[in-house]
Amino acid sequence: MTARLLDGRAVAKQIYEEVARAISERVARGGSRPRLATVLVGDDPASAQYVELKQGNARNVGMESEDHRLRSSTTTEELLALVTRLNRDDAVSGILIQQPTPIQIDMRRIAFELDPAKDVDGFHPINAGLLALGLPGGVEPCTPAGIVLLLERSGVAIEGANAVIVGRSNLVGKPTALLMLKRNATVTLCHTRTRDLATHTRSADVLVAAAGRANLISKEMVKPGAAVVDVSTNWTDGHQVGDLGPGVADVAGWLTPNPGGVGPMTRAMLIKNTYEAEVRRRG
Repeated sequence: MTARLLDGRAVAKQIYEEVARAISERVARGGSRPRLATVLVGDDPASAQYVELKQGNARNVGMESEDHRLRSSTTTEELLALVTRLNRDDAVSGILIQQPTPIQIDMRRIAFELDPAKDVDGFHPINAGLLALGLPGGVEPCTPAGIVLLLERSGVAIEGANAVIVGRSNLVGKPTALLMLKRNATVTLCHTRTRDLATHTRSADVLVAAAGRANLISKEMVKPGAAVVDVSTNWTDGHQVGDLGPGVADVAGWLTPNPGGVGPMTRAMLIKNTYEAEVRRRG
């Protein structure tokens, strides 16, 4: 068996086209144009590249955008002041704080300060709470929402499936589990204290690997025909790899490439969330 491709780039392209069309129609009716504000603290080259990609994605669909660059020594209070200003700026639809931030930044305080309606990454406790309670009106985190949409658009059945999530982070693991539950999957959330991880992963119809450990999931740990999503970005000998070991593609029924699977979907969901934030604000 050779796994079919869960092509994040192709599905992301669909999302960009849909958002671009919606913005064009909105503006033609006299409606407002969404605006994304990105904030980068420090000069990390990888983070700067990610911000530039997101800015380009926004412009390509017809959004306005603004980019705020702060020095590495920026304090939490200084970042809070910028967030407060962006919250009050009626022209701004969505705010993205590029992570990771320098160690002195208290991201918990930043997350609480963000206007939940402009929190297009879904970090604010109100958005997290709405997701946990299964209530509408919140913003879904970009990577988990991208994972689920990639599976759905690729024809992978989630309802009734055994979904196993490896990794319990607040950014990926936990919200992915909640989104799977929302779609009526039976969910197991594994972590560093899970006993006999392979027993759980071999039962998965849908397996999401988000632990951040290269070669954690071997081919023997995968159920034949399963849909496998490799979320993590690890670096081995200068090459980007995920959590999957060699040979998984020979066992899985569906598989994300890494890179080219989840990453493009994360950026596409950011753009989708920004558009939807503007629609919720102004109708």
